[in-house]
Amino acid sequence: MSYPFLKGHGTENDFVLLPDHDGRLHGDLSPERVRALCDRRAGIGADGVLRVVRSNAIDEGHALASRAEWFMDYRNADGTAAQMCGNGARVFVRHLIDEGLASPVGTTAIATRDGVKLVSTNGPEAPISIDLGPPRVADESVIGLGHWSWPARNVSMGNPHAVVFVDSLEELGDLGGLTYDAAVYPDGVNVEFVHRLGERAIAMRVHERGVGETRSCGTGACAAMVAAALADGLAPDVSYDVRVPGGSLLVTWTESGVVLTGPAVIVASGETDI
Repeated sequence: MSYPFLKGHGTENDFVLLPDHDGRLHGDLSPERVRALCDRRAGIGADGVLRVVRSNAIDEGHALASRAEWFMDYRNADGTAAQMCGNGARVFVRHLIDEGLASPVGTTAIATRDGVKLVSTNGPEAPISIDLGPPRVADESVIGLGHWSWPARNVSMGNPHAVVFVDSLEELGDLGGLTYDAAVYPDGVNVEFVHRLGERAIAMRVHERGVGETRSCGTGACAAMVAAALADGLAPDVSYDVRVPGGSLLVTWTESGVVLTGPAVIVASGETDI
């Protein structure tokens, strides 16, 4: 059996999209299939899989179907389900626009495991913005890497993040082998290493749970910005330029929530029997 797929990315955080509008893959999108699709040598290669399905065609979306027609069923590269993905949500809506399923100008509501999110567009080629809602900031924890350890600011953007401020991103080397308190993060954690570049500008590297180091992380950029704004005493109603290895993102913290703005690109389409 073959089925259609697309490949897209947001600041080089890349995804395999599966257009499954009526939910025919339900029960068949196994962790093994996700891992095979995301395999960068034997598969298509990606940081995760985005299944594009109508909310009323997936059990997790039924309660949200009256507010959002489309459900973003996101899986990490290791096959685990994730609550949110800021870069992925923009790519998800780019696909809907390309297929005539959403307007290129205006606001599209999409359902996720973290509730309904509003995605705004201002033209077919313009950057896309998503309102991720208010951040949830918790007490500090400790993150370790090799012989280093740092205090980390805990920020949830629907998924858990630990933000660490460092003097240099390059000297960190490989981000594998991170350590953290499993009692604080029972479901794992995304870790952002953040370096200040100047006023309202930061650079970061990120290690995503279920994936490893990625070229970008949308919710991670938002968590990093929130931590920086709190440390600077500027929150909310402030914007930061967040630079990641895959490009730049604009993050704005308003009274109502955190808005992520950046590119979203579909680069390929085809069929696979993986």
